[in-house]
Amino acid sequence: MAHRAHRWRAAGVTATAAGLITLGLAAPGASAATDPRVDLRVLVVDDGAGPVGAITAQLKSEGIPYTTVDLGDSGRPTISATFLSDSVGGRPRARFQGVVLPNEAPFGAASAEQTALETYERTYGIPQLDAYTWAHPEVGLDYTDSNGYAGTLDGRTATVSTAGRSGPFGYLRGAFSFEDNASSVDESYGFVAQPRTGFTSYVDTPVPGGTGNGSLLGEYAHDGRRELVVTFAYNQYQQQFRLLARGMVEWLTQGVHLGQARNYFAVHVDDVFAPDARWDPERNCTPGDIDCAGGGEDTGTPIRMTAADAQYAASWQQSHGFTLDMVFNAGAGEEWKSENGGTDALTDQLLRDKAKYRWVNHTYTHMFLGCVQDTSTVPWSCAKNADGSTKWVSRSDISGEVADNYTWALQHGLSVDQGELVTGEHSGLKTLPQQPQDNPNLGPALAANGVKWTASDNSRESEQRTVGTGTLTVPRYPMNVYYNVGTKAEMADEYNWIYTSRADGGSGICEDNPASTCLSRPLDTATGFTDAIVPAEAHTDLGHVLGNDPRPHYAHQSNLAEDRLLYPVLDRVLADYQGLFADNTPIVNLRQSAIGTEMQNRAKWQAALDAGKVTAYRIGNTVTVTAPSGTQVPVTAPEGTKQQQVLGTTTFGTAYAGQRSAWTAPGLLQSALTLKLA
Repeated sequence: MAHRAHRWRAAGVTATAAGLITLGLAAPGASAATDPRVDLRVLVVDDGAGPVGAITAQLKSEGIPYTTVDLGDSGRPTISATFLSDSVGGRPRARFQGVVLPNEAPFGAASAEQTALETYERTYGIPQLDAYTWAHPEVGLDYTDSNGYAGTLDGRTATVSTAGRSGPFGYLRGAFSFEDNASSVDESYGFVAQPRTGFTSYVDTPVPGGTGNGSLLGEYAHDGRRELVVTFAYNQYQQQFRLLARGMVEWLTQGVHLGQARNYFAVHVDDVFAPDARWDPERNCTPGDIDCAGGGEDTGTPIRMTAADAQYAASWQQSHGFTLDMVFNAGAGEEWKSENGGTDALTDQLLRDKAKYRWVNHTYTHMFLGCVQDTSTVPWSCAKNADGSTKWVSRSDISGEVADNYTWALQHGLSVDQGELVTGEHSGLKTLPQQPQDNPNLGPALAANGVKWTASDNSRESEQRTVGTGTLTVPRYPMNVYYNVGTKAEMADEYNWIYTSRADGGSGICEDNPASTCLSRPLDTATGFTDAIVPAEAHTDLGHVLGNDPRPHYAHQSNLAEDRLLYPVLDRVLADYQGLFADNTPIVNLRQSAIGTEMQNRAKWQAALDAGKVTAYRIGNTVTVTAPSGTQVPVTAPEGTKQQQVLGTTTFGTAYAGQRSAWTAPGLLQSALTLKLA
């Protein structure tokens, strides 16, 4: 999509040809030679409430430096002229490029601190974001008794206005709804009001019980200052905030800041080529697996894709413009083939379409790579040596599982990356409570096989960490579409077992786990998957997408077989996303190594910020950043931005959401990153 020039005009700012605003930096009568330095850092005044916490979480997620002043801390610094600004080398310095407040005047109107803050904003053209306030003339809005509304917003439709789409919210398509997850609970409260002179609404909604539209979010320009006024309450997890968070940050930073954000979505399909065991609704376990008390053979038909399922997968990818990661166990497939007449139409079809997928090593036979499991009881335990020590799967066995699968992939022409691995059940990594440490043989085996990125289960370990000496984990989100079900009825039955109370015939797991909630009643096994499970899982997954979260999701090949349970979830996620976002903000679908690198870059960047080793500022249209050597720097800037090299300039970053952004570093022979804004 061609970039649309924004028309953000307010006191102290002017529009640039690139579509973003230049700071009203200079004091009256100042020249370009005395343009002040504005540090690329945000001031957050925190009252402990959800809205400020949500904005802070967004700043941290993007990698934007910020300083917090806690209003509840008696030892907090006083907001004064000297706290807000000083000089460096004789040049005036604004220490913050934007200010986040709980409301328009948290220190009290006309108080010394409020006056100092307002004078600072006026002098340097610094924007102020009012995280949540009520509708009244002091923020440019009529009271709600003048064709307005105060009350719950659950389920109501809001629309990004023409001004919002041509300004900071141009990455959104237009309309969206406030969440309404529980009819018995008020989830969102807000004020819908009519704008006064100087107020430009960016997000509108029809006035409940009134006529026309009223504002929920907009810009109030007055007294030489600019405020982004938000009149609805929210927290960092609500979808309406996550949709608007990017634009709120871009408005606050005037489109030039450290950090970046993308909307990521990747889906791993585990156990490709292998069959998966089937859930037994009578025993409420999976015979042949290790969760059935008393053991028992799997007498049910295993779940395995067919050639027709493989054809459907390739066709689905093409029609949706989305690539799946096929996480494969070649040895399990070879074993299945030898037990079924020596031929395998599924493997043949997948190999015919091999170029259409990304492939990830899942080990040859899906062997458990942690401790040797004692499955005589449920749950299993680690087998012991004669001296009482843990009996571990050997390094040679682990290495064989990794190497044999990789060799098979090369022999069959799969586009596999040797550095990527997903072990069966994420085994080898610590598994609480049975195995509280990694298999000590895992790290050396991974290093010997060139594995740089191994998957972990995000529900157990949400942070990236090092395994052995040189392998980093990539946490993956488990999807609530189970590996051991092939039909909608099986899925609903197992879901009921997990998420209903003992009184309703369930396992009671949901009662015993404080992080889980029981269903009010069991799902109908005929309709529960479509009516309840799909929308719930799609909502969860979309929340990850909107949270600037690169972690991949994972399901299993069984979910592409029989009733093909994975597709309704993916269809819903992708359709909902496309209905919300403009074409300039596509989903970013990365392979595992790129996700691992993104997480690694973020960790290094956050460490540099925490250590105070990053300096970044803007003088006029020049941005300068210094960071520790070897640190990748995330920057977001307007279209037309150039990176200064020793000789000449190069185009900066890649286009996304109407901006340009990238992880970058100083050029050859340079110690600082220098950007020239359009």
